[in-house]
Amino acid sequence: MTSGLLVWAGIGVIGALGALLRFTVDSTVERRSFGGFPAGTLVVNLSGAVGLGLVHGLGIGGNAGLLAGGAALGSYTTFSTPIFETERLCEDGDGMLAAVNLFGSMLLGLAALVLGWVLGRAL
Repeated sequence: MTSGLLVWAGIGVIGALGALLRFTVDSTVERRSFGGFPAGTLVVNLSGAVGLGLVHGLGIGGNAGLLAGGAALGSYTTFSTPIFETERLCEDGDGMLAAVNLFGSMLLGLAALVLGWVLGRAL
């Protein structure tokens, strides 16, 4: 098997594992949370943002960066789910939670990314 094929196979396997981890973390957090706020998705995306910041802060590039950042963290995190959950909160008449979810996810996600990057640069 050539190196390119190994990378693509790795993307598939690691991507599948990242998606399974996302489901596990999300459902574990949701079972322990209260109210209608989608805490599981927030935890997944914030931890993924820290991870992506670490990958970049450590200077991981090439195939390793593709596997760590693209396959693992790309499949672990989700951008569409917070948007869907924000829409659901709006439809349920909870505009305040919808705003907290949307803007909190963006701002905290950016802060988590920077934190990971700073930690990665320090290591």
